[in-house]
Parts: sequence; C-alpha cells; structure tokens
Amino acid sequence: MENPRELFQVMTRRFGFLNKNCCQIGDTELSIVQSHIIYEILKKDTPSMQQIAEILGMDITTFSRQIQTLVKMELVSKTPLPRDRRVYQLSLTAQGNYVAAKIDAEMNQYLTEVFSHMSDSERDMVISAIKLLNEAMSKSTVCCKPLS
Repeated sequence: MENPRELFQVMTRRFGFLNKNCCQIGDTELSIVQSHIIYEILKKDTPSMQQIAEILGMDITTFSRQIQTLVKMELVSKTPLPRDRRVYQLSLTAQGNYVAAKIDAEMNQYLTEVFSHMSDSERDMVISAIKLLNEAMSKSTVCCKPLS
C-alpha cells in the first residue's frame, strides 16, 4: 500500500502550499493565508472577523494581524457593526475583488490544465474522492491539528 502521508506531502509541495507567497497580481504579493482570507470574504456577505477566523481555524489575534495587512494593502475593508461596535464586518475593496478574480482565474486555469491529463471519469473520481476525504476530515476529532 502507498504511504498516504507521502502522497499528501507531494501534493502539498505541488500546490505550492509551502511557498512563502502564493500569488502575485501586478505588484501585489499574497501569502497563502491572505489568499484564503480573501476567498472566504468573497464567498460571504460582509462576514464578521470572527466568522472568517473560525472558518479558517485561526486564532483571532493572528487573524487580526493578517486583516490589518490586507487593509493596508487596500484589499479589505473593516467596518464596525453599527449595533455593536466591537464586531467588525469585512468586505473586499474594488482592488480586493480584482485580486480575488485574478487568483480564481489562475487557480481554475491551473486545475483545468492538471485535469487535462486525466479522462473525464478519472477527473470525476478524483473530485469525488476529495469530497469524501473532506467529509471524513470534517468528522474527525483530530482534524487540523497534529497528533501529540
């Protein structure tokens, strides 16, 4: 049997998850974490900072620093909720939406190219297996943290 950890190690490297920066759009360089934050903000309608931090499994302090960087880069807006000024809502600026669209296009182009080396049934099987793995990971009691 193949070593599953080795398979994930190789896939992680090929996706570039170990790279310091994942994306460069014009003069804007983003880390993988920042790219994930932008993606999640785009998917939600003015989410709170806490919502996105929870989705990404980040502690709020680390997340807050990332948001401050994205605000300084003029990609994200952070607005206090009128009824509770302790809660901040996040949204993408026009530049943030542009960067999100470019990253999305690049990722879709990359995945299309990767899947072009497979038959339709192989592609469907891989996507189905990824869904199955994601579902199993969501039920795991140790998911997303290394075993001690």
